Amino acid sequence: MMSTTSMLAAKAYKYKAESLVKEYLLADSYVSYTAVLGGILMCKMAYDITSLISSLYYKGYGSLTKIQKLEWNNRGMSTVHAVFITVMSVYLVFFSNLFSDQLDGPVTFRSSNLSNFTLGVKDVSVGYFMTDLAMILWAYPSLGGMEYVLHHMLSLISIVYAMYSGEGQLYTYMVLISETTTPGINLRWFLDTAGLKKSKAYLVNGVTMFVAWLVARIILFVYLFYHIYFHYDQVKQMHTFSCILIFAVPTILLVMNTMWFAKILRGLKKTLAKRQ
Repeated sequence: MMSTTSMLAAKAYKYKAESLVKEYLLADSYVSYTAVLGGILMCKMAYDITSLISSLYYKGYGSLTKIQKLEWNNRGMSTVHAVFITVMSVYLVFFSNLFSDQLDGPVTFRSSNLSNFTLGVKDVSVGYFMTDLAMILWAYPSLGGMEYVLHHMLSLISIVYAMYSGEGQLYTYMVLISETTTPGINLRWFLDTAGLKKSKAYLVNGVTMFVAWLVARIILFVYLFYHIYFHYDQVKQMHTFSCILIFAVPTILLVMNTMWFAKILRGLKKTLAKRQ
């Protein structure tokens, strides 16, 4: 049995650990840094779990090259993040009444307990984008070219500024909903790498990705500018840098999304033509 001294030592250790968490890791001045660190650790966990599951259930995983394994695990990591942030963003934008015009006050300055919590959670997204960007630069250009670097840098700047300024959160969430296409993009790469390019799953994925991209990365961005136009009197109340971000970031991303959409359309046409 544990001695009295050992029990007291264990309790003292537990008390010190709890104090460390409360006074530092969860303190208001440190919670953002804790969340970013948490995001990086979650990315590492998702990366390792993807590697473990793939090695157990996909026989071809062991024959992949080092770079292919890196990208395979990276895509598993990005899929987990995409599902998480899409669910949170879709709820806040479309299912909560936080940004409803029926409420008083400018929509550009709205916040709630859930919104503040989500902003804290979005620090995890900062950790994700930092991790993913670092991996892209480290393996450049194997994991993506300059367009991916630009996309991640714009996302980082927008999220961090929305977090600490409290301005334009609605538009940040709208842009982040575009992450809903990430699982489809990753699945398409997985199927291609696994030699299933001619499978029915590959065709279904292509059609689904086409529709998802059109809705989340084209139509939704058009709606974003529509919303800005009809709420411009509220938008212009924000700081200058906030206004610049709200107009510049979605515009740049929309141009990139349109270019990628054209490639998706061409690819889908080729896939359908081969099956006729």
